[in-house]
Amino acid sequence: MTMRPFEFRTVPAMEVAWGGAQRLGEILKARFEASNVLLVTDAGLVKAGLIAPVAENMKAAGLTVTLFDKVVADPPEHVVQACVEEARKAGVDLVVGLGGGSSLDIAKLVAVLLTSGQPLSEMYGIGNVTGGRLPMVLVPTTAGTGSEVTNISIITTGETTKMGVVSPQLYADYVLLDAELTVGLPQIHTAATGIDAMVHAIEAYTSAHKKNPLSDALAREALRLLGANLVTACQDGTNRATREAMLLGATLAGQAFANSPVAAVHALAYPLGGHYHIPHGLSNALMLGPVLRFNAKAAAPLYAELADVLGVSGVRLSEGGDAATRSSAFVAHMEQLMNDSGAPRRLRDVGVTGNSLAMLAADAMKQTRLLVNNPVEVREEDALALYQEAF
Repeated sequence: MTMRPFEFRTVPAMEVAWGGAQRLGEILKARFEASNVLLVTDAGLVKAGLIAPVAENMKAAGLTVTLFDKVVADPPEHVVQACVEEARKAGVDLVVGLGGGSSLDIAKLVAVLLTSGQPLSEMYGIGNVTGGRLPMVLVPTTAGTGSEVTNISIITTGETTKMGVVSPQLYADYVLLDAELTVGLPQIHTAATGIDAMVHAIEAYTSAHKKNPLSDALAREALRLLGANLVTACQDGTNRATREAMLLGATLAGQAFANSPVAAVHALAYPLGGHYHIPHGLSNALMLGPVLRFNAKAAAPLYAELADVLGVSGVRLSEGGDAATRSSAFVAHMEQLMNDSGAPRRLRDVGVTGNSLAMLAADAMKQTRLLVNNPVEVREEDALALYQEAF
């Protein structure tokens, strides 16, 4: 079989180093000709004591640090603009995002906006960013979003709506994976972000249009690492080997879906975040089971392959196992993993009301950027049925 043409992009440099954040100042001095750093994070990480040692190390290395800690979950446009204003006043020449996906997403956009006259409103969509950006470094503190290695930034644009900026300018210059930063992550956040990363791997592997051998390889390894370590990470958050495996797995999944985009799980998750402010990873976890079953009519052979990757019991596909049987076993295994992780499992458990499901379904249909990647067409009545199943 001939190979379908494809392009693969990712960040130019990524370093894995336990405790690396404690010497981030020296790393930045060695890699960048910069002296004035914008550090983008959230108040929770400042309060937890994670940020002060990193900032002090930067200052000790001779860098000026401007701290922006006003990032919130599902960040709205005004947070982006406030960060740009503070950074511009300080005359920064390097942007460092340190935190969860929201902090990294803000850092990516701010690095662009600081050098561009283009308004944010013109950047939404795929490939609409013009010009360059400031040098940028991303350091994740959760093993989940993969934002550190994607060219995507998600922003809340109205009361309940989210939009994405997708552009190659959003790939960072350098990514530091320091799993020590994830040790303090509470169990519920470990579960939700870990499942989020698994969703990235699964949806990249089954993406309708840009699935390719490189993203497939990354998705398989990501799923192997995440599936083998999720429950242990939730039960013992201080286990170094587990935390390292989860963070690397999340990053590999990010590289996969940056090139083979996500689909219906994310499309249905976004309205849950917009209307109910349910964390993104948890929204994905809540919708995963119903969407997997819905997609199985087309994706069963691929789900069967992923069952082998996860070591699901039964006759492996590679040894003559039946694809439909292996696909069902894969879905059951994923649901058991989510049950064992301790994450909430029903929409009603997180405050979603039954009378809002039709509204959520209508909103999900606006996510055309994502729905086009799904292996099965999703109509509004399908979306409603999926929310009902998850309820």
